[in-house]
Amino acid sequence: MTTTKLEVQSESSKQISRSSSSDTPDMRLPPLKLPPNLTFGPFPVTTSQAFYVSANSLSYALVNLRPLLPGHSLVCPVRRVPRLSQLSDAETTDLFLTVKRVSEMLERVFKADALNVAVQDGAAAGQSVNHVHVHIIPRRDGDVANGDEVYEWMDGQQGNLGKVWEEYQALQRQRRMKEEGGEREIQGGPDADAKRVNRTEEQMREEAEWLRWEMQRQKEFEEMRGAGQDSGDGTDVAVRGQRTCCDPHYAAR
Repeated sequence: MTTTKLEVQSESSKQISRSSSSDTPDMRLPPLKLPPNLTFGPFPVTTSQAFYVSANSLSYALVNLRPLLPGHSLVCPVRRVPRLSQLSDAETTDLFLTVKRVSEMLERVFKADALNVAVQDGAAAGQSVNHVHVHIIPRRDGDVANGDEVYEWMDGQQGNLGKVWEEYQALQRQRRMKEEGGEREIQGGPDADAKRVNRTEEQMREEAEWLRWEMQRQKEFEEMRGAGQDSGDGTDVAVRGQRTCCDPHYAAR
C-alpha cells in the first residue's frame, strides 16, 4: 500500500505521540550540551531540535521540522560552511561517522528496510540552507508509490528547508509578541496551507528526547558488538536491539 506525503507526516506525529505514552521507559538524561551559538544556517538550534553531538563537538544531528517521511533527520557540521569541500579533513571524517551512527539508530528504531542518505551540495543542487547537511530518511518497501519520488520532494517546495525554518522562526516571534501583549498571532501561522504541515516545538522536543535516548542505546550496542557479545541465541546484538528498543509504542505502523 502506498501513502501520500501528508499521510506519512500524520503518521510521524502519531509515532511521536506513541513514544511519549505512559509505558515509555524513563528516558530522562542530563541536558544535552550544545556547542556555543549552535545554528543551522542562520537559524538558532536548541535542545528542542538537536538530539546528538559528536564526542569532539564537530557534528550534530537534529530532527526535521517538516519530515518527508517518519524519522527524517539531518546531520550537520557544527561549523557553518555551505559546501563539503570547505570542511576540514577532521570535520569531514566526523560528519560521516556521525551519519553512519545516526543512520544505524534510525534504521533500528523505525524498523526500516533501507535509507535515503543525501547531500545537496550547493544551491544549484537544491540546497536551501547554506550550511552543509546530510538528509537521512528511513525507508520501507512500498512506503511511497515511486521510491525516487522522495528526491522530488527533497528538491521541491516540500523539501525547502530554508522556507520551512523561516516560517517557524516567524511563528515563534509572533507567539512571543502575543505573550507580551503585542501583535496578534496569525491564525494558522505564516503558511496555512493544509498540505504543508510543520510540527510543533513540543512534537520536535519529544522526538529529539526519544532519539537522544536511542543514540545512548546505540552507543551501548556498538560497545557490545565491539566486545563480540551476542544475544545468547546467536543473534547479532544489533538485531537484538531492534527487538528490544522498538517496543509497541515505538513500532511504526
